[in-house]
Order: sequence, then structure tokens, then C-alpha cells
Amino acid sequence: MSQTAGRFLSGSTMGHVLRMTLSGTAGITFLFLVDIANLFWISKLGETQLVAAVGFAFAIQYFSVSFGLGLMIASTALVSRSIGQGRRQEARQQASSTMALSIFIQCTVAGFFLFFCVDLVSLIGAEGETADLTERYLKFTLPSLPLMAIGMIGSAILRAEGDAYRAMFVTLGSGLVAMLVDPILIIWLDLRLDGAGVAVWVSRICMAALALWFVIGKHNLLARPTALDIRANLTPFSMIAGPTILTQLATPFGSYLLTTVVAGFGDSAVAAWALINRLTVLAFGGIFSLSGAIGGIFGQNFGAQRYDRLRSTYRDAIIFCIGYPTIVWILLMLSNAWIVNGFGLDAEGAMLLLAFTHVGAAAFVFTGMVFVATAVFNNLGRPIYSAVLNWTREGVVTFPLALYLASIFAAPGVIYARAVVAFVLGIFSTVWGFCFILSEPGKQLISEDIKP
Repeated sequence: MSQTAGRFLSGSTMGHVLRMTLSGTAGITFLFLVDIANLFWISKLGETQLVAAVGFAFAIQYFSVSFGLGLMIASTALVSRSIGQGRRQEARQQASSTMALSIFIQCTVAGFFLFFCVDLVSLIGAEGETADLTERYLKFTLPSLPLMAIGMIGSAILRAEGDAYRAMFVTLGSGLVAMLVDPILIIWLDLRLDGAGVAVWVSRICMAALALWFVIGKHNLLARPTALDIRANLTPFSMIAGPTILTQLATPFGSYLLTTVVAGFGDSAVAAWALINRLTVLAFGGIFSLSGAIGGIFGQNFGAQRYDRLRSTYRDAIIFCIGYPTIVWILLMLSNAWIVNGFGLDAEGAMLLLAFTHVGAAAFVFTGMVFVATAVFNNLGRPIYSAVLNWTREGVVTFPLALYLASIFAAPGVIYARAVVAFVLGIFSTVWGFCFILSEPGKQLISEDIKP
């Protein structure tokens, strides 16, 4: 049995930030490592169309993954507050309710994307055989989304409890299994793109099984779901999940728009873009996991009204955002030639990758700052602020700037546009987040939200 008091209410906040974020990094890295392993083995088949198909599919799948991330963050926020307030039975009911609701939502999302699959693939710019391959891959993998929901919400519940290591193993274990079966399915059994799809199913089945085992068997944090509990938790969960999902959808929406820009430069550019998208989540897993990883820290201290620890957590997360991406940026620059050769990129693809490793990667210092502010707003009762911030970044500013810079620098202009926007909004969001936590009005807003 786990402790009833929140484990984030004492001890070094920097220690909690590092432990939760680095374990989350390993987890989210292996969540996406399945995709990059698929891409690597498919690239060994020597057919650009197959690689491009996976790239187009990723731009669409990213929407469904973002739904899952939004639900995961909302579940962490809700459950961690109850744990911080010492209401463990209520936390168990919330955990089971949020998992049930998330499964239903992901079933609906899967149905929507399957129904409009042909139209979405056409809109993104895929044509001919590449479009057919993209549709086939999506129709095979999208029905596995409910399994992914179980795994992600299970991981969120574990993070709300403060069990960073088991939360990590939910995705780590499933990712390791997928990496083992990838070459067998894609190369040795010659299933090609279908083999990549089977690997996704295997990974998500393992993820769901591990999540349920840890959440139920180790922490007893799932109550038997009832219609009454689900109805009682629907409104508070929706109030967090709605704006949070909207926030998470900003990134795939922006990626979708940018893919249409890159598609104008041919399949070689799209193949390189597919690699860059996967390298991004692989190399900067710590940044992508940061918002969800520190959510439990904010949530427990929010519930316990520990304002001093909210401030120190925010400060420590910003420090992490400066150090971690800088190290990764240097490593990517040094690895550029190896990546080009390893994935067989042509001259056009190599030029796009160079823009990412030397310029785009550096901007993740500031992208991380946006994610920290997002975690603050999501877990301190103002998720709508996160939605405004991220849609401004992805849906309003980046796309027109990418169109303009692509007309000057060709496909690398898309990378440069992202970097410029990340710098400007990273600075702005950091100041906004600090003002919200440090100012007296900010404290009053927090106090109002936790009054009985």
C-alpha cells in the first residue's frame, strides 16, 4: 500500500522535478521510440514512398496521441489534488472514472479518424501510392487507441501518486517489446508497413497490461467504476480535460499545417520531415514529458496550499529547461552526419536535417519554458490559459511565418519559423507563469479554487 500523504509535500523540489521528469523522459522516449524504430527498419527497405507514408500517418496520428496526453494531464491534476488533500478513496474513484471516460473518448476519436481517413490523407498532401499506403497504415493502427488510453491514464495515476519509476516502466517495457519485434515483423517476415502496424498493437497491449498491473496490484488506486462515480467526476474532469486537450491539439494541428508546407517540396523532404518529427520527441523527451511529469508536484502542493513549494517547483523546472535541451542540442549537432547516413537521406533531406540539428534543436530551451507555464496553468486551475498560449504558438503565428520563410529558404524555412516563434513565446510564457504564481492576485485565484 502507498502512503496516504502526498510524497511531493516535502523534500527538495528540484529532486522531485529531476526524478519525475527524467523517469518521464525514459517513458515518453520509449512511447515514441516504437515509431522511430518502425521508421528506421522501413528505411532499410530502400523505398522513399514507405518512409513518406509513415511520415504522413504520423501527422494524423499525432492528433490521437495528443488527445491521450491531454486526458493524461487532466487525470494527473485531478487525482494528485485529492492525494495532496489526503482524500485517498476519492482519488481511487477519480482514477477509475477518468480511465473509463478516457477509453470512451479514444474510441470516439478512433472512429472519427477512421471515417474521415481518406479525406484527411488527401488534405495533408499525400498522393498516389503514398496516399494508399498511408491510409492502410492508419486503418490498421487507429483501432488500438483505447488500449493506449488505458496505458497513458494508468501512467498518469502513477505520477499523481508519485511513483515515477513504475510510471516509466509502463511505456519503457512496452517500448522494449516493440523494438524487439520490429525487425522480425518488418524485415525477417517481410510484412513491411503491415509489420510496423502489428508492432504498434503489440506495444499498446503491453502498455495497457503493465499499467493495470501497477495501478491495481501495487497501489490499489482503481476503485470499481460505477455510473454514479463517473457522473460525479465528469464535470470536474471535463473542466480540466477540455482546455487541456485543446492545448495538446495545438501541436499536432501546427505539425499538420507544417507538413502541408513541407509536402510541397516532394517525398524526399517529407521523408526527412518524418525523421525530424521522431527525432524531436526522442531527443527532447524530457521537454515533452515535463508538463505531465511535474503536474503531480504542482497538483499535490496545490491541494495542500503550499504556495512556497509551487514557486520553487516552477523555478527548478525552468532551470531544467535551460540545461537539458542545451546538452541534447550539442549531441545532435555532433551526430548530424551519422543520422544522415544511417537513414539514407538524400541531399535535400540532409539540408532539412541540418537546419533542425543546428537551429531548430536550440530553440527547445524556449519550447520547454512554454511547457512549464502550461503545467502551471493546467494544474493550478487555469487550463484555458494554456490553450490560449499554445494555439497562439501553433495555430496563429507559426504557419504564416513558415510559409514566408519557406518561400525564401525552401523546406528549412519551416524549421527556422518554429525556432523564431519558440524564442518569442518562451520568454513571454515564462514571465506570465512567474506573474501568476508570484503575484497576490495569483495566490487569490489559487485559494478560491481549493475552497470547499
